[in-house]
Amino acid sequence: MDLVLDAADRHLLTPYVYPTGWPEGEPCRQLLSLFVITNLGALALYLLFGTLSYYFIFDHELQKHPQFLENQVRREITYALRSLPWISVPTVALFFAEVRGYSKLYDNIEDSPYGWSGVFLSMLSFLLFTDMGIYWIHRALHHKLFYKRFHKPHHLWKIATPFASHAFHPVDGFMQSLPYHIYPFLFPLHKVTYLGLYIFVNVWTISIHDGDYRVPRLLRHVINGSAHHTDHHLYFDYNYGQYFTLWDKIGGSYKSPTAFEGKGPHDYLRKLREK
Repeated sequence: MDLVLDAADRHLLTPYVYPTGWPEGEPCRQLLSLFVITNLGALALYLLFGTLSYYFIFDHELQKHPQFLENQVRREITYALRSLPWISVPTVALFFAEVRGYSKLYDNIEDSPYGWSGVFLSMLSFLLFTDMGIYWIHRALHHKLFYKRFHKPHHLWKIATPFASHAFHPVDGFMQSLPYHIYPFLFPLHKVTYLGLYIFVNVWTISIHDGDYRVPRLLRHVINGSAHHTDHHLYFDYNYGQYFTLWDKIGGSYKSPTAFEGKGPHDYLRKLREK
């Protein structure tokens, strides 16, 4: 995140926002800047990719499903916009620790003992590590001690749209993002790679709520896509994973998506039309 902060300082904040006498490395200034940047970045990612997905990928026929709520899209967006600033508070604390040099993020490929191969391996390990972490955190949030208070709001959307992707209770949203933030404190990771992965995971979160169930046949039971996550919203106790089905299979919570068996939401709508 220090790359983004440095760019903001250099091109906007120092000459136009903050007085020149306020040092760029001063902690209070960094915290304030990170809070603004984090919120604007999250808002931009959510609204840009959510809108693109909603208008160009999401099947609007799903809005005719009996479990699609009245004014649901507006309610999803409103809930997300209210939650994002609160989610950003602990997120900013972790970004601040990164900026102050406590993580294992590095600037140059030469700083990695494995060169480019280390960069590609770190991308794979990031996905595997965060998938594992999110699985267990997500599954814990379904426990009766936490579900009603923190995770149930996200399950209001039985037939989700891309805008449901970030419509979490703030505690729920932060807890499920925690593996992304923990990784660079445990393992070396290139800074630009980290930014790219951070954008990717936000886009992926939108994609598994987009109602587009197409997955290459060979990967249907490997990749956790929108069909899997739709069944999670409908049936609760299945398909907790983020990118892969591995941990659901290990944890006994894997469910073959009903959409792949001719029993999904689109099939239900087709049967309604036939009646």
